[in-house]
Amino acid sequence: MDIDKIDATILSELTGNARVSQVELAARVGLSSTAVARRQRALEENGLIQSYQAVLDLRRFGLATTVVVRITLDSQSDEALKAFEAGVLDCPSVVRCFLMSGSDDYVVIVLARDIEDFERIHRTELSRLPRVARLESSFALREVVNRAVPPSVFGKTARGVQRRRRAEA
Repeated sequence: MDIDKIDATILSELTGNARVSQVELAARVGLSSTAVARRQRALEENGLIQSYQAVLDLRRFGLATTVVVRITLDSQSDEALKAFEAGVLDCPSVVRCFLMSGSDDYVVIVLARDIEDFERIHRTELSRLPRVARLESSFALREVVNRAVPPSVFGKTARGVQRRRRAEA
């Protein structure tokens, strides 16, 4: 599906606030709310919008520590990769997992309450994953950027988007 400037604006607005009303969205893109709803439905049906989700304040849930874990397996065989991936799906503390190129086979993002909680996660979840040869962990000190989509996808600079969102707040 090819998207035009209006579709790109709809997508940009929805990535900033998925709960924006059809009326408000219509005003921002210069169409009727019916036309916006039709376009949004087409974007969903064509898979450009896959889902909507709430962004939670994880600190309020006690998850104040983000850990980046680089994992090397004992083999890069298809069996080893499949076994690891099946195992990591069952780790409740893992929120993201990427198969990587380079020296590490996987990068895993873990959320923990604190360092002691991460020690428990390391001992009871990560170190028990199949075919793991090496784990190397780094603790995030502070989140600087957290975007679902880079603003460049919509032809906008990051600073322009930040200024507009600050002005709206």
